[in-house]
Amino acid sequence: MNLEIFVERNGKRLATASGDGIVHLCYEHAYEAEDTLVFHAAQAGYFWVQLEDSLSPVLAYFTGGNFRFTVPFGEKRMSYSPKCFTGTCHLLFARAAMPAELTGRRNLAFNPLDHHENRTLYPHAMANVETRDEAWFAARNAIDGNTASSGHGAYPYGSWGINRREDAALTISFGRPVRADELVITLRADFPHDNWWKSAVFDFSDGSSETLEFEKRGTPQHFSIAPRIIESLTMHGMCKDETNSSPFPALSQLELWGCEV
Repeated sequence: MNLEIFVERNGKRLATASGDGIVHLCYEHAYEAEDTLVFHAAQAGYFWVQLEDSLSPVLAYFTGGNFRFTVPFGEKRMSYSPKCFTGTCHLLFARAAMPAELTGRRNLAFNPLDHHENRTLYPHAMANVETRDEAWFAARNAIDGNTASSGHGAYPYGSWGINRREDAALTISFGRPVRADELVITLRADFPHDNWWKSAVFDFSDGSSETLEFEKRGTPQHFSIAPRIIESLTMHGMCKDETNSSPFPALSQLELWGCEV
């Protein structure tokens, strides 16, 4: 399968590379605002994708066509490491996943390349609220793999912030059926600034649901769930600690462990 990566500015390609099943692009220039990184494959499938060499590669399900990632600048860059997207040497990489890489159990909700407009490279996170629409409180922060939870705001303390909304909900879509058996939740724990959630409801696309009860801590909390095949899940109905005066509970990370169907 032919794969392609290119860097685009205002509709013009600045650099491009292609290959059969694997592709590398070394872009030896500084990025500018509105530069876009594009991964292309004509067919759907599973791919390792790394469009920034200071981010971990992601084993993603790709629906085919183009995945477009606009290089973040200003406030939008604050949820990424200061090393990301800087300098004048950038290595971009993608390859088709091998069958053996799809058989193991892994975190199916991991995607550091996710963003609001993503509809092709799964998983994808979306929410009905993000505090002040600021990048360091965006839904994508909950699936970027970073469990640092003792602060809030800029990297490394990005989180999903709910702007005090009682009806806040976070949905993770996987783009295809997956087999899930465990949730791992990391609450933000910037105490005393933060409150914390005592419990939350998780609705699954198969029509089932689970209510999980949390502890007041900022380390990953593991919950075995009844195995099920799903295409998405929604976290909602969070109950904060009513004895805590802070109005600011938040989520640092959501992991869904399981395997491909």
